[in-house]
Amino acid sequence: MISLENIVKEYHTRLGPRRVLDNVSFQLERGRNIGILGCNGAGKSTLIRLLSGAERPTSGRIRREMSVSWPLAFGGAFQTHLTGLDNLKFVCRVYGVDYKPLVPFVEEFTELGVYFREPVMHYSHGMLTRLAFALSIAIEFDCFLIDEAMVVGDVRFHERCHVEMFHKRKDRAFILVSHDANVIKLYCERASVLHEGRLYHFDNVDAAYDFYMDELGMRHAKRVIEV
Repeated sequence: MISLENIVKEYHTRLGPRRVLDNVSFQLERGRNIGILGCNGAGKSTLIRLLSGAERPTSGRIRREMSVSWPLAFGGAFQTHLTGLDNLKFVCRVYGVDYKPLVPFVEEFTELGVYFREPVMHYSHGMLTRLAFALSIAIEFDCFLIDEAMVVGDVRFHERCHVEMFHKRKDRAFILVSHDANVIKLYCERASVLHEGRLYHFDNVDAAYDFYMDELGMRHAKRVIEV
C-alpha cells in the first residue's frame, strides 16, 4: 500500500512561499489504480515527484509498502553523454537489477537500431521518448507512476505503450495524473480531482469527471468576467 497523510508542499518564490499541495491524503492498495485530474499548474507533476521520492514534502508523511517506479517515460535523469545501453546499465545498477536480460526487450521496444549504442545527446525527441518509456517498464515495480506519458508519441507508439502498461501489467497498481478527463475515464477505476492544492475524492470516475468539468466551467466564466 501507498499512503499519503496530510501532505503539504511549498516552494519559495520572490513573492514568498507558494503552497502547491495543501493537506493532501489518499491511499492506494496493491493491484488497484487511481486517476488524478487537474488543470495545468494544479500540482499534478509535483505530486508524482513526491510519490516517486524525487522530492520531499514540506510536511506530512508518505509511506510506501510496495515498490514504486519513477514517473513513466521520464527522461530527465538521462546521462546524455552515455549511450542508450549505458543508461540502461546505470538505471539497473541503481535498482540492483542485472541489465543483461533486459537488453533484448529495450532494443526491440525502442527500435533504435545502431543508435542504442550511440550517445543519448544525439537522439531526437521521439527516440528519447521511446528509450525513456522502455527503461521505465524494463524494471518491474508494484506500482507505476504515470504523468500523462500515455498520451504522447504517434499512434503506433501509443498502442504499444497501452499493451505494455495496461495489458501485460494489468495486475499492477498505478497512479495516472492528467488534465484530460477522457484519459482518466479510459484507464482508471476511480478518480480524484486536484484543485487549488486540495485533493477531492469521489466514489467513481463519472462523479470526479462532473466535478472537474464544473470547476473548469467556473474558472472559464471567471476569466470572461475579468476580461
